[in-house]
Amino acid sequence: MFQKCFITVLVLLSSLCGFSQVGGFGAYQFLNLPFSVRSAALGGKVATIDEPDMAMVMLNPALLDSTLHNNLYLSYSRYVDDISYGAFAYGRSSRWGTFGVNIQQVSYGSFIEADETGLVQGTFKANELAVSLMYARTLDSLFSVGISVKPVYSHLERYTSFGLAVDIGGNYHSRNGLFSSGVVLKNIGLMLKGYTRDNPETLPFEIVAGVSQKLEHAPFRFLVTFHQLQNMNIYYESKLQDSETSLGENSSQPGFAERAGREFLSHLIIGMEFVPVKSFYLRAGYNYQRRNELKVPEKVSMVGFSWGFGVKVAKLHISYSRATYHLAGSTNQFSICTNLNNFVSTKPI
Repeated sequence: MFQKCFITVLVLLSSLCGFSQVGGFGAYQFLNLPFSVRSAALGGKVATIDEPDMAMVMLNPALLDSTLHNNLYLSYSRYVDDISYGAFAYGRSSRWGTFGVNIQQVSYGSFIEADETGLVQGTFKANELAVSLMYARTLDSLFSVGISVKPVYSHLERYTSFGLAVDIGGNYHSRNGLFSSGVVLKNIGLMLKGYTRDNPETLPFEIVAGVSQKLEHAPFRFLVTFHQLQNMNIYYESKLQDSETSLGENSSQPGFAERAGREFLSHLIIGMEFVPVKSFYLRAGYNYQRRNELKVPEKVSMVGFSWGFGVKVAKLHISYSRATYHLAGSTNQFSICTNLNNFVSTKPI
């Protein structure tokens, strides 16, 4: 009964804000990067999980609870070329609920600065930063809600901007701890100061919902996530790929049913975890939209697929993920997570 009610709420929330833009438009697109190594291995986006994880709190603030008291999370990723990004997250429990802080930073590397004639003037750098203040509260033994308020700062050469975004999430988990479902409205807000005086931009608003199911008698967990639910038309149809085959022959255009199926798949991300023992786990994910938009028809390779693993060494949880975005390269991410109570014991406020 509770599961059916919560899924109904997910559908109603997902129908809101249908006016918002699809990813790729608006400023601060770095907010959509998978700062969680676990989510990166599971396809890039996750809305819920049936176990405490400080890394997942960055994706849905409702996942922040008292079991994450004094938990610390650090991650680093080498993205494309000189681009790198990392994250820091920390949780603290209190009698009023659980609080957390999250810092996400992206460095775009160095660029050559030249004037309109092409004369090199030197170099410049570009970076962006978001600092999230999170709060979550358990409504009862099954439901929790959370909110994240994050000032956003961007510095591109001599141009700067400042914005304010809010994430609002909800989560449900079953009594046996095997099933969970969640929804999160991400990046609700506005740009307070634009790069130029008369050109404020929108933020990359998004609705993400999903479910997680752990098998009772087998070491597997399956996750199904739907992203970009604020827009029901995100399927990218390449005229080059659909009008011609790799041999140059004309191909028929997809019909309504086929296009509807592709549209559905464009919202879908599938992930799986294999946990044979508590100290070791394997992960894999598939992102249809990423594969469809970034593949090369002649050689699609592993574009859209991701994988990762994790081990517990002494008091540290170490994770690694690798995601293939394009034939040109893949991203590698690393993270370390620990509970500081293992080193210095502290009590909740």
